[in-house]
Parts: sequence; C-alpha cells; structure tokens
Amino acid sequence: MTSADFQRNTDNYCYRHPDRQSFVLCQRCLRTICPECQTQGAVGVICPECMAEQRKNRTPAQRKAERRWSRPRAVATYGGRPVVTYAIIAVTAFTYLLSLIPGFGDIVQNALLFWAPTIYPAFPSSLVPFQPWTILTVALVHASFWHIGLNMLALWLIGRSLEPLLGRWRFLALYVLSVLGGSVAVALLSFTTPVVGASGAIFGLFGALLVIGRHLGANVTGIAIILGLNLVIGFLPGFNVSWQAHVGGLVVGALVGFIFAATRSPRRRGLQILLLIAVAAGLLALLLVPPLLYF
Repeated sequence: MTSADFQRNTDNYCYRHPDRQSFVLCQRCLRTICPECQTQGAVGVICPECMAEQRKNRTPAQRKAERRWSRPRAVATYGGRPVVTYAIIAVTAFTYLLSLIPGFGDIVQNALLFWAPTIYPAFPSSLVPFQPWTILTVALVHASFWHIGLNMLALWLIGRSLEPLLGRWRFLALYVLSVLGGSVAVALLSFTTPVVGASGAIFGLFGALLVIGRHLGANVTGIAIILGLNLVIGFLPGFNVSWQAHVGGLVVGALVGFIFAATRSPRRRGLQILLLIAVAAGLLALLLVPPLLYF
C-alpha cells in the first residue's frame, strides 16, 4: 500500500477526528478512535457514542449501583492494621488466662460476668454486690477454651476487614455499644441468668457488616446465611447460649452500622457522634425497665 492509499483509507484515522491517525478500534462498533476518544472498558476501549448507548441501556439495578458508588463513600477506608481488633483479642485472652488460675480465677469470673441484679443497688438482697461495670466486662470472660476460641476467631475474621473500613474509633464504638446492647437484652428478657462471653459484640459486628455491606452494594448473602444459622442455634435446646445477648447485640450493631452509613459525609461527623451518644443513652434508659418488671 502506498502512502497515498494509506492516507485515503479512513479506517486508519479516528472517525471523530479525521486528522488524527490511530490503530485502536472500539470494542463494540470496531471503528477507529484516537486516545482522546477512548474510554477504558472491561475488555478494551469504547468510543463515546457506544459508551453513551451503553449508559442509556443500563438496567435500574445498574443505575442504582452507579449512584451508590458515585456518592461519597458511606464510610472512609482508613487502611492500616486492625489495631483495636488485636488489642481486644489480647485483653480478652489475658483475662481468660487469669480465670484459669486456681482460686484467683473464680474471683475474676465473679467480678466480670454479667448478672442483671448486680447492676441495681436497690435489688432486694444484701448478698448481691453492686457491679455496674459488668454490663461491659461480660465480653472479657468466657466459659471454656472453645467459647473464647470461636468468639475471638470470629472477631479476627470480621475485625480485619471492618476496622480498616470504619476506622479504629468507630470500630471500638461499635464493639462497645454491641456489648451494651447484649447486656441490656439479657436484663430485659432473662433477668436472673448470669452470662459470660463476647457473643453479643460479635453479633453486633455481624449486624453492622450486613448493613454497611448492603449499603455499599456488596453481596451479603453469605453473611446473612451465617448470621441466620448462628441465631437459630441459640434457640435450639441443648445449646447453653444466651440468645438474648445475641439478638440484643445484633439489633444494636445493625443500628450503629446504619448510622455510619447514613452519616458517611465528613460534614456529618458531629451528627454521627450525637446519634451514637443517643444510642448509648437509649440503651442505658432501657435498664430502668427491669426493676419495674422483676422487683
């Protein structure tokens, strides 16, 4: 082919800019396009006309997903190591080791486990100590090696993904509020039952992960199935678990996750803090109900 033939062949030039030589074809219409007209697609470049047609033919689900991803992120990706997750695991493991010391272990367990009557100084018994801190320290004590092992494994699996997504302080707030939610549910629904373990907090992390993942458009089917199976196990006879703590932690965790998603913008940080304080205040207010029911 002579140089004249080459120049007369329009396929050697961008169809939108005839003066620009190019050898790149649109993957849909196969017309030649210059670098300015190229939009990178999944399997090659696309010309502006094909891109406009592709956007016009999007399904409602695709448009909804694009709107979500084009907004400011529901939560910022802070990256880094999940320091809070590791710290919680370390403190919980240390507490469990203390509980194994003969003689001293019983003192640790009794001082940290949650038994609803111990948070009410007016409970009608002089033998019941006043231990309000146990609404949170319950997450530090466990009944067996398998109990703490499974809880800490779940915390590690969830925390290493969720903590970098939320940031350390948000993740810590989520964990603490989920523990509180589990204790409040136990006080309301099973007042005289002593409980131990971080299961309420773990279910709270599951709930938050489910809500945030759904908001970001992620596939949360696997999380929902695991969560459902664990909830069902709590209701089966023969399993000595506190389903009340599970449900309480799950509800609070999902609520906190929704707050994080709804206040994703940096300018709503103040609102986010106020809503978290409101959740904590509401849970503490619910602790005023058991005396009316059980005293």
